[in-house]
Amino acid sequence: MHRIFATGVSSVYVHYVTKVERKGRTQAELDEVICWFTGLDEPALRAHLEAGTTFEDFFAEVPLTPHTALITGVVCGVRVEEVEDPLMQKIRWLDKLVDELAKGKAMEKVIRA
Repeated sequence: MHRIFATGVSSVYVHYVTKVERKGRTQAELDEVICWFTGLDEPALRAHLEAGTTFEDFFAEVPLTPHTALITGVVCGVRVEEVEDPLMQKIRWLDKLVDELAKGKAMEKVIRA
């Protein structure tokens, strides 16, 4: 089992916030992307962050968007659509969305609207 699976989403979330804010985006935009991806509303996302939910438990509980097949590209040198472990793929999809937001992509493109 990879170490990230047992890591709390909130401990990585703070790094996501720092990354997007450093690039001129907002925490609200990050939350919008995460909520689109996970099907959660903002209060449910906050509850998971406050509870210290691990990535394994988080992705076991959330209903992902049916548009995950549209999330493609490379994160850390790995094509997200080729990741074999289903949980790791979900984490990489999230990483890819955060990267796109931080790189200044239009919100409509990030959330595949």
